[in-house]
Amino acid sequence: MFLLLPFDSLVVNLLGISITVLFTLLLVFIIVPAIFGVSFGIRKVYMKTLLKIFQWATLRIERGAKEKNHPLYKPYVNGIIAKEPTSLEEEIKEIRRSGSGKDLDTPEFELSDIFYFCRKGIETIMDDEVTKRFSAEELESWNLLSRTNYNFHYISLRLTVLWGLGVLIRYCFLLPLRIALAFTGISLLVTGTTVVGYLPNGRENRPRNGGICVANHTSPIDVIILASDGYYAMVGQIHGGLMGVIQRAMVKACPHVWFERSEVKDRHLVAKRLTEHVQDKSKLPILIFPEGTCINNTSVMMFKKGSFEIGATVYPVAIKYDPQFGDAFWNSSKYGMVTYLLRMMTSWAIVCSVWYLPPMTRQSDEDAVQFANRVKSAIARQGGLVDLLWDGGLKREKVKDTFKEEQQKLYSKMIVGNHEDRSRS
Repeated sequence: MFLLLPFDSLVVNLLGISITVLFTLLLVFIIVPAIFGVSFGIRKVYMKTLLKIFQWATLRIERGAKEKNHPLYKPYVNGIIAKEPTSLEEEIKEIRRSGSGKDLDTPEFELSDIFYFCRKGIETIMDDEVTKRFSAEELESWNLLSRTNYNFHYISLRLTVLWGLGVLIRYCFLLPLRIALAFTGISLLVTGTTVVGYLPNGRENRPRNGGICVANHTSPIDVIILASDGYYAMVGQIHGGLMGVIQRAMVKACPHVWFERSEVKDRHLVAKRLTEHVQDKSKLPILIFPEGTCINNTSVMMFKKGSFEIGATVYPVAIKYDPQFGDAFWNSSKYGMVTYLLRMMTSWAIVCSVWYLPPMTRQSDEDAVQFANRVKSAIARQGGLVDLLWDGGLKREKVKDTFKEEQQKLYSKMIVGNHEDRSRS
């Protein structure tokens, strides 16, 4: 038994040295530079090195696939069906011209009109714009992570060794470093916000214009990304556990708007609380993600109109993650929070671009839905995202009858409207 004591002492010493080195690296290269806004240029070198490795690995896979006659998978960026941006009326006109030769001046129902709806239905089944927004974005290149492995086959020993080395780096170095950073950051957040809550108001809390910051939503860390560049009041549901501890600590330093589970469904209560917050010019702007769910970083889906009804100035923000280094999208229906955090912390890096757009206000001839769509279009255009009218809640719910009725009304209005115009003439 005594012979094992030196070995145990060696293990303890090595463990102590490893922890010391880890926290020293964390303090010297991450925490202190972040506090003083200093950069050593390590991140740029790291990103450039990764991109060169990804490029080499992709070229090696493509060359190996050609040598072994393996088909190369190419993702459809804009869908498997090419669609022109035309309206219902224009397409039905074209169908009638090519078929019976009649135009929409004829008010009667034409049997050929059915083909438009049949084609749209088949296109939707084959190329569902909603469902594919809740699966991981597929890359054309391989980033040595398992999710982009459509083209991966055993090519060479060098490529396999490189992948194995990448696994060791991500799980044995990056993962412990990020866990330590997360633990340190949460501890500092809880401690710092608690201390700030007991400090008297100073110049930092001088009155500022009320407003609402809205952004597209890909990941829970969207909040952290934006909070690193400004100060916001959060809106959300009250949670328990670790999230509840963080929420209670945050509310001591800033008047966030937290709702009980039963209150979230009360639309009028939510609007009232948001209006009261915005009207108090001493409070921070509210940060809201109007989509209500995480989208896979390729699109912007329907904005809920609630935050656009209260008459406040809206500050749009577009967020676009670079999927080459890691997938930031949280597929909540597939992964729990712990699994998601593990995938995030074992990725190469999380890289994103953030654009702060000019403030926007609701125009006199706009309703809340039109205003929300205008803001959504601006965010999609700036972030290079697909602008969709679909509700993100469709990943858990069926299509509402109101949407189907809207299409029916549009078609009937087109028929009846032309008939009325013809009668008047």
